[in-house]
Amino acid sequence: MPDADTSAQEKAAAAGGSPSFRFSTEELPERDREPMFREVFGRNILGVDVAESLGDDRFSADVFVKQLPGLNILWADYSSLRGGRTRAQLADGRDSFVFQWSASPGVGNYAGHEHDLAPDDGILISSADPGILLLQSPAPMVSFALPREALRPMLRDGEDCAGRPVLANAPAFRLLRRYIEMLRGEEAVVAPELQRLAVMHVCDLLAVALGATREAGHAAQRGVGAAHLTAIKKEIAANAGGRCTVETVATRHGLSQRHVQRLFEQDGTSFTEYLREQRLLTAYRMLASPRFSRMRISDIAFEAGFSDLSWFNRQFRTRFGASPGDVRNPGLKR
Repeated sequence: MPDADTSAQEKAAAAGGSPSFRFSTEELPERDREPMFREVFGRNILGVDVAESLGDDRFSADVFVKQLPGLNILWADYSSLRGGRTRAQLADGRDSFVFQWSASPGVGNYAGHEHDLAPDDGILISSADPGILLLQSPAPMVSFALPREALRPMLRDGEDCAGRPVLANAPAFRLLRRYIEMLRGEEAVVAPELQRLAVMHVCDLLAVALGATREAGHAAQRGVGAAHLTAIKKEIAANAGGRCTVETVATRHGLSQRHVQRLFEQDGTSFTEYLREQRLLTAYRMLASPRFSRMRISDIAFEAGFSDLSWFNRQFRTRFGASPGDVRNPGLKR
């Protein structure tokens, strides 16, 4: 996928984030939806030919695109359709790999190989080869493009894996899907160094899912570890007030307790410190919100995951430089 328009990039850069934009055919007259999407978005932005909608479905597409350095990600809801790279398009100068998956079953035919795709199976597409993808029912789809040279040296069988499916339940692919979904949020990739790191992790995870060389596989474990840690942190942040232990988290993610602890150590913290921080942040938000103004401070502490009120008070003051009562009543002088 080529760059978005310059204005979108400039706005995103000024805001400190990554360029992104949305396109929906619902904003167009019905007669123009398929030809406009085919020409403007399909051929110019995706580099594919959206040949036609399938069956009796009214053509529709709602697309969100995010661009990072060396990585363009697309989340879309499509009607059933047929699309792909035509031989005529091979002269457009694109030199990239595209990896994609859909909640719809489909059929992929790339580089002379045809594969039936179950829901959420992934497939790697080379811009150097013609190919067709049939999506049999309306469903969400995710695809991302990255430079060929960023991925090819890491693959055990080079470009021979293009056009070959990756099963939805493959462990590295499951992690990749979680990581890509996390990147959809603007807050996840603000600083340039975090953007570059995110791109590296995506490339690492994809290489492991497709089959990395031994050397690249060792290096790519950084991406696997980063994806595991991201998923674990997200779970802790969402459930900090509940029963959240190394044991329960490790079990849910299919990891050993020591491996979970090591992931946090490599991140410069510990599981206990991160959990405490999330619980303190939960308590702070509750104390500052009018929604919880009728709750006692002790009840808020318990709700946030603290069982010892005096310990909670000490940790809260150390973290925020104020007592829980100060946060609840900011105008009250003490």
